[in-house]
Amino acid sequence: MIESGSFLVAIDGPSGSGKSTTAKLLARRQGLGYLDTGAMYRAATAEVLRSLPESATDEDVVALVEGAEFTVSTDPDAPRFAINGIDVTTEIREPRIAAAVSRVATILAVRRSLTQRMREVISDHQRRIVVEGRDITTVVAPDADVRVLLVADPQARVARRAAEVAGKATAAEVTDQVLRRDRDDSTVSNFTDAAEGVTVIDSTFLSPDEVVDQIISLAEAAR
Repeated sequence: MIESGSFLVAIDGPSGSGKSTTAKLLARRQGLGYLDTGAMYRAATAEVLRSLPESATDEDVVALVEGAEFTVSTDPDAPRFAINGIDVTTEIREPRIAAAVSRVATILAVRRSLTQRMREVISDHQRRIVVEGRDITTVVAPDADVRVLLVADPQARVARRAAEVAGKATAAEVTDQVLRRDRDDSTVSNFTDAAEGVTVIDSTFLSPDEVVDQIISLAEAAR
């Protein structure tokens, strides 16, 4: 257990690599906060779909996101997200949000705005938090105490996402969520190649506990 002082862990990786499961388990075991940055993009997308017409421009989307009020719970046992007073914790897991989120997440000005909000959450937690997403190790928190790129083979990633949505999406929709979104997001974020100082962990044949054990070993070495 990391007893005191700041300790920031940054985890990047493609869809289905196990980022959320790993980050929540690590946060529980080490007494840290947990932030799913992808959920922030999904929350923004939910508000865009609710408040803007299909003809909305990128500028409209940016203005909406920059003016929005985000409320984030970083409890790994009960992470919750609200935007402009509306709890979207359940809504952001719907297939329609997954299908639309890249449209919002690939707008660079949106990424800059949400990156700043992510850093504020990290600061609010005195840097005692596990943060996972797409470009956490390189953009959001390149100064994290431990930086990990979590990967897995595509077949395993699709299977994991299918289990996660538990029948709420078709096989084609699940594959689209994993592979198409990765392809779209890779145009604005590098989450397939490890930057200098970032440790790659392949989770294909590892249990969540085994992945967390490896990260804890990295944390102990960093301390």
